[in-house]
Amino acid sequence: MKNRGCRTSQFLPNKKHEKRSKTKKKENLGKKQKDKGEFSSGDRNGGVSYVDRISELPDGILVSILSCLLLKEAAATSVLSRRWRDLWASTMNLNFEDEKNSRDFKEVKPNIQHRKRRSFVSLVDRAVQQHTGPLIERFRACFFLDRRFARSIDGWIEFAMKKRVQILELEFSAANVKDNYTFSHELLGLETGSTRKDLHSGIPSLRSSGCSIGFKSLKVLNLRHVNVAGEVLEYLLMNCPVERVSVVAAKNLVDIRVVSPSIAWKYLAIENCPDLKTIEICNADIVSFTYIGVAINLLLSNVPLLAEVSITELEIESNNFFDSITVSVELPFTQLSCYLSQLKYLTMDISEAVYNQDYVFPILANLKYLELTCEPHYVSALRYLTSFMKASPYLQKLLLKMNIITSWLEEMGIEKTDMEEIVTTEQMEAVAKCPHHELKVIEIVGYRARRFAAKHVMLLLKNAVALEKLVIDPVRHRSRGPSMVKEDIDEEMKARNHAMKHLKKIVPSTVNFVCL
Repeated sequence: MKNRGCRTSQFLPNKKHEKRSKTKKKENLGKKQKDKGEFSSGDRNGGVSYVDRISELPDGILVSILSCLLLKEAAATSVLSRRWRDLWASTMNLNFEDEKNSRDFKEVKPNIQHRKRRSFVSLVDRAVQQHTGPLIERFRACFFLDRRFARSIDGWIEFAMKKRVQILELEFSAANVKDNYTFSHELLGLETGSTRKDLHSGIPSLRSSGCSIGFKSLKVLNLRHVNVAGEVLEYLLMNCPVERVSVVAAKNLVDIRVVSPSIAWKYLAIENCPDLKTIEICNADIVSFTYIGVAINLLLSNVPLLAEVSITELEIESNNFFDSITVSVELPFTQLSCYLSQLKYLTMDISEAVYNQDYVFPILANLKYLELTCEPHYVSALRYLTSFMKASPYLQKLLLKMNIITSWLEEMGIEKTDMEEIVTTEQMEAVAKCPHHELKVIEIVGYRARRFAAKHVMLLLKNAVALEKLVIDPVRHRSRGPSMVKEDIDEEMKARNHAMKHLKKIVPSTVNFVCL
């Protein structure tokens, strides 16, 4: 069941709910016959009595059941009977996400935005105050909050720590990263300006801090638009059993250095942190690493379990087009050189990468899954694709995401008909053939009704001699949801028709062709 946060304070019990509960019990549950829990439900043949066995279950089991419900649904059970009135307040899953108000938030006036923020904060404050359970598994707050609500957010974190939270997710969105909420040093018993030497020396305040004890159960930490200093993040990594860490759009995160062999974490994802310069990971059992952002100094040492890497290096833009710093695949490959042979899963965005024909790709001897995002209207994308396939002799699945930026090309004066000629037949035939004997599944995401998109598929079909399944998915996943416009839907319909007309007939009968 998909977990969603409660959307309005009307789902939290109050005196009005208690009055209505008496009426609803009479109307919906019938008249109570016995103290044991027998009820009668009238019909034409007379009363039929039954026993409410669920209410007889121990509190622990009922709370576990309520924790699987939406918070608003769990709170609604308080009207069933006195037995259920306070059980919801012990739920172990507190997920606050106001989906209804989030959809149109940016379109409304600033005063209405602030009113929505205050309403969301009040809702969470009230739920936190009424919670009576000893533990919580998950605490998630997702809304357009910034540093103006720091006092309340600090209180939520302290509450989560005291309840020994296992999954902590703070997913906010500020108009400017400078206005992000800041994860305070004091919440962990750290003094502002604490050094890395302090982290390793055993500060008395850390050992005695009641709040920090609560993070001894933390397994997952997701922070979005939350400013967190490197010292705070490193303390959490080295002193808590956290396994998954994700940090997105943190303004003051400059460097991350984790060099302890006792770390339990396995997954690290860092995305769009504008001030980040260095990530250093040594003597750790990290399994998966994800990075999205401009080029940084990545230092890895003694990470024998690293098997999954996802890197998207963004171009450093400049007012002067010719001063922009370009992107290539050489830097991340150089930084990962000692561990490329052990990788099993690799994800890269090569949309902005400049192709270097003199660069020799290293062999990815154990790679089984490759995911590439490219701009298929450039011949360099075909060359990169061929190079990756040559370097991955044991590749079993390829996911190719087509990033077709037609609007940008049109702004440059290139019409759709001209775009078809950016990748010519001669250039495609000039790309070295690379028969692949292990590739079983190919999935194309973002396929469009363009000849150059079809050429990518044709190249893959020629080289994937052992192919078993080809999946064409015209949906651009970044555009899914309410933001999709009619033009996108029309493009996808054209893409499906194009794939069925031009691709299906050239796919060998031994290959399972699927068009979503």
